[in-house]
Amino acid sequence: MRRQTLKKKQHPSDSLKPKIAYAPFWPRALGFMTDIFMIGLPISLLVSAFFGYDQMHTATGLDVLVHDPKARTNPPDPVASILQMGLFMLTYVLLWHYSGQTPGKKLARTRVVDSRTFQTASYAKLTLRFIGYFLSLLSVIGFFVGVFRKDKRALHDLLSGTAVIRDV
Repeated sequence: MRRQTLKKKQHPSDSLKPKIAYAPFWPRALGFMTDIFMIGLPISLLVSAFFGYDQMHTATGLDVLVHDPKARTNPPDPVASILQMGLFMLTYVLLWHYSGQTPGKKLARTRVVDSRTFQTASYAKLTLRFIGYFLSLLSVIGFFVGVFRKDKRALHDLLSGTAVIRDV
């Protein structure tokens, strides 16, 4: 008697599911470091030009958090710091919402999306993602959580309901 091979029946919804390739750690890190220079440097120079040369030599918010002596002798201007962080947040959130990419993410061929729909995330989720960056930064391990997860989502992605996928 000859054996027949049984073909596995495909469920109609299986073919409709998009193939998602989550972005691994190193392309994400490359994109983040690129954005520090391509977005961060122009904003910092703009704020320094607006608030004067002395602004470049004041302590940073991080110096205040870690109680660096520089923060006591030359404290940051709170207005300049708030303006700078506001410009950072506005730039990142608008770029993520408009195209899913910042310049660094475009270079790394990755995109920020809603983790459930894989479509453009809402402004609220993207704002929460930006705030989550600071929690990831403070804990340091928050950036590396994705290394151990199948979906490669870091702490800020988990908190905001976003994911970073490969842009094919």
